[in-house]
Amino acid sequence: MNVLNIEHVSKIFGEKRIFDDVSYGIHEGDKIGIIGINGTGKTTLLKIIAGIEEPDEGQIIKQNGLRITYLPQNPEFPEGATVLYYVIDGKHQLEWNTESEAKTVLNRLDIKDHDAKIETLSGGQKKRVALARTLINPADVLILDEPTNHIDNEMALWLEDYLNKFKGVIIMVTHDRYFLDRVTNKILEISHGKLYGYTANYSQFLELKAQREEMELASERKRQSILRMEIEWAKRGCRARTTKQKARLERLEALKNGTAPVKDATVELESIGTRMGKKTIELHNVSKSYGDKTIIKDFNYIVLKNQRLGIIGPNGCGKSTLMKLITGVIQPDAGEIEIGDTIQIGYFAQEAEDMDTNQRAIDYIKEVADYVPTKDGKITASQMLERFLFDGNLQYTPISKLSGGEKRRLYLCKVLMESPNVLILDEPTNDLDIPTLTILEDYLDSFNGIIITVSHDRYFLDNLVDRIFAFERNGYLQQYEGGYTDYLEAKQRREAAGMQDTKHAVGVATAKNAATNDYADGNKKISTGKDWKKDQPTKLKFSYKEQKEYEIIDDDIAALEEKIENLEHEMLANATNSAKLSEIMEEKDKAEQALEEKMERWVYLNDLAEKIAAQSK
Repeated sequence: MNVLNIEHVSKIFGEKRIFDDVSYGIHEGDKIGIIGINGTGKTTLLKIIAGIEEPDEGQIIKQNGLRITYLPQNPEFPEGATVLYYVIDGKHQLEWNTESEAKTVLNRLDIKDHDAKIETLSGGQKKRVALARTLINPADVLILDEPTNHIDNEMALWLEDYLNKFKGVIIMVTHDRYFLDRVTNKILEISHGKLYGYTANYSQFLELKAQREEMELASERKRQSILRMEIEWAKRGCRARTTKQKARLERLEALKNGTAPVKDATVELESIGTRMGKKTIELHNVSKSYGDKTIIKDFNYIVLKNQRLGIIGPNGCGKSTLMKLITGVIQPDAGEIEIGDTIQIGYFAQEAEDMDTNQRAIDYIKEVADYVPTKDGKITASQMLERFLFDGNLQYTPISKLSGGEKRRLYLCKVLMESPNVLILDEPTNDLDIPTLTILEDYLDSFNGIIITVSHDRYFLDNLVDRIFAFERNGYLQQYEGGYTDYLEAKQRREAAGMQDTKHAVGVATAKNAATNDYADGNKKISTGKDWKKDQPTKLKFSYKEQKEYEIIDDDIAALEEKIENLEHEMLANATNSAKLSEIMEEKDKAEQALEEKMERWVYLNDLAEKIAAQSK
């Protein structure tokens, strides 16, 4: 049963059309994840559904009495409010257990001081307070904009369980792909002003999207081939006869006016690191405390060349502190951190540096350099921005006009422009859209240097890192081999066996990594054992039957079109004779089906003829 309908909605910002006459129905039990590149309108769509923003055209039709609760991406708070007061004040119906419920949810989100003033909290803590307020509010529809930002992995697992038990509708934007996999049953993709719905979680969506794009490309190839055929027919018709078939000419115009499918732009990145010497980054007996709280205690580690390290742990445990120690932003209380002479660090901080919002994007990047070296030679700052999806107009747009995700992408571009050989990434996935994340992962996979990252994105960690350091207790870091899933499995095995090592226990590499290495080795052996005969290209040619068919297919198509035209005249002549009319319509349907099959055959034969001609050159 439909609870909410998006009907013929259009929205324009400036010269950019965000939505172009889009419609979509939302049903009971839907748990929808919205996906799209930053700037396509994900947050705008949530606001329109929530009734916070109005569409330029169209409407949102809601079931009577529908209760909607909305978590904004950047919540605002009243001055002087305490945590508990704010969370309870948001609940529509106060009950005897409201305060208890609020405290329970706040504790699960690691907000322990319920009487604290909200202005004293960090940005991440504020977002979690707003999430708590949203979750305890009775609702039929939960609209969540980036609910997984600023929550650690344990909180994410708890939130997954909470939302899976929720009986109403969920509509959310999140970059956490594991979260989408485990919570959603539908994906709504925004692309070039259109909405595409998929009854699928994230993994299934990837397959269905690939199928949709392939079908669109196949339809476009067919349109282009038929268009070529129609143009050739029109040319021959002009010479051969004075009257042209009206229906066919109309079809030719329709084909000309058809549009090709638009592919989503993707960030183009390539490794542009600086050469690295023998000495990398060495931490010797490093300790750091704030007041009575020990953050890091006696930490020793030598980072290996090209190593990928993931740092995880609950919020406030010291992950960002470790990043700042390595980059020299803060100094250790004890111990020493040595940085090799050739090491050049690129630091992508959790909180983007202060930007002059009146500055243009191009000028912000040119502060680093006008040119940047790549594998293919130097490229300009403008060309680098284009690879980050900043087209000519956007490059000269003031930073104040950019979305949060676009600012984050601009900041990342600036870090990579510095040609580092060590990347320190503190929550790099926050506010980046999923398509950009996928390309970033590909880039980092080929990066010629060291990567040290703090991330709550389990999917990102599994794709990138080969060793995990986990803040587990009293400032000590526990070491595990592999990605995040490997860490979970090793931790569960260690806890089950009662292992209580106090310092840097090394997890055993999982069978998955060994299997991957075996597969890679096997793949290498297979690829070197080539059979030169099998590698020879097959020569294309028409069969005897295909050659004969190719020679007469134009005449066959013309005959079918003439037959259809004659049948249409017969239909007009027998408009009052229902029995005869039905017979003619049936014959016309068969002729149209035959024409469609002939046209598809024409496409195949002409494509084959073009390949044969190209092969003979």
